[in-house]
Amino acid sequence: MSAPTTVASRTLTTVTGELIPVPDPDHLIHLQFRRFAGCPICHRHLRTFVTRHAEIEAAGIREVAVFHSAAAELTDYAADIPFDLIADPDKTLYREFGVESAPRALLHPRAWPGIALAIGSAVGPMARGEQPTPRGTPQGGRLGLPADFLIASDGSLAAFHYGTHADDQWSVDELISSAPKAG
Repeated sequence: MSAPTTVASRTLTTVTGELIPVPDPDHLIHLQFRRFAGCPICHRHLRTFVTRHAEIEAAGIREVAVFHSAAAELTDYAADIPFDLIADPDKTLYREFGVESAPRALLHPRAWPGIALAIGSAVGPMARGEQPTPRGTPQGGRLGLPADFLIASDGSLAAFHYGTHADDQWSVDELISSAPKAG
């Protein structure tokens, strides 16, 4: 997998209709590619970014999460997410950034602990109606691999990571440590 060396300027539309420039002239952008709306692994992972959102912003990073689900479906999960969510049901951005789908997303043994933790933590909230239940056959499938791109304000890639399985994405600490230091 090869990442683009620079990211062409464009405007993305969030699920709430906000227009965001990529690259952003005032911030680094963490463009994180996730799987489908309601993905238990993605939900568990995003919770860590929600919890530490103030730290991410303090590091000068704007958080943007891309899902291969329709905006209407993704909106059901967006209520308490304090950062930008992008619906890409046609996987246009996924193709542009070389983000793949593969059986190893779920079959890789290193994914299994994360899958078990994610499902275990989702059962209660779904049973209580606090969290929607994912679709039986999610748009774009279940085999998406995660990827992370840190885009500088000039469009260059400051750092990137392609996941080898469904639970292989940057942590908040890895994201912040990947950001170029000012000065």
